Amino acid sequence: MAPASTSNAIQVDDLTVAYDFKPVLWDIDLVIPEGVLMAIVGPNGAGKSTLIKSILGIIKPIAGSVKVFGRPYSEQVSKVAYVPQKGSVDWDFPTTALDVVMMGTYGSLGWIRRPGQKEKKRSLEALEKVGMLAFKNRQISQLSGGQQQRIFLARALVQDALIYLMDEPFQGVDATTERAIINILKELRKSGKTLIVVHHDLQTVPEYFDWVTFLNVKSIASGPVKDIFNDDNLTKTYGINYKVAVNK
Repeated sequence: MAPASTSNAIQVDDLTVAYDFKPVLWDIDLVIPEGVLMAIVGPNGAGKSTLIKSILGIIKPIAGSVKVFGRPYSEQVSKVAYVPQKGSVDWDFPTTALDVVMMGTYGSLGWIRRPGQKEKKRSLEALEKVGMLAFKNRQISQLSGGQQQRIFLARALVQDALIYLMDEPFQGVDATTERAIINILKELRKSGKTLIVVHHDLQTVPEYFDWVTFLNVKSIASGPVKDIFNDDNLTKTYGINYKVAVNK
């Protein structure tokens, strides 16, 4: 896929989202540079998942706009991959791990053409990359939570996107899977991809990410971890005198 022509992967301007007239996101301004591995952090109900879904056009804002490489998301769909929260997926659906990963090729094929040998090869390579090749014929309902998360990461990888949006990819996974996932994300960043991750473990932010956005309905701060991941922004975001022990 050709590189984008702008240094900003995503720009959010004056974004407001409300459920039943109650604001979930309020007047959000956010610029995400190309090529960063960014965490979105904040308390429960802060609007983290809503922000991801608003960028993707899944949720319609009542005000504001989102641009992906300077254009509306609807014009840039092929450049964006999405890993949803594990809990939002129907894991009882009767399909195999390989079938799920091959679904990631539909965007480039369209819904009329069926995946062929080329797409199957790419899907098998993605499964191998996430350590799940041996489970390619396993029903997804028979996989553990960590294995399911790896399958959805493989589905995103096979899209060969420029931007990856991930909603709590480490939720409910074991330490081995978490380490495998973050290593893949760092490899993607090194290759120039932009990764935006809803994340809850504050202690690992300095180790895992180079960019962070603090969110609590409003955007509190956004920038390089080394500059803004501090007690002041943590306190503003979580509403208490917050300190976190991290290995910087």
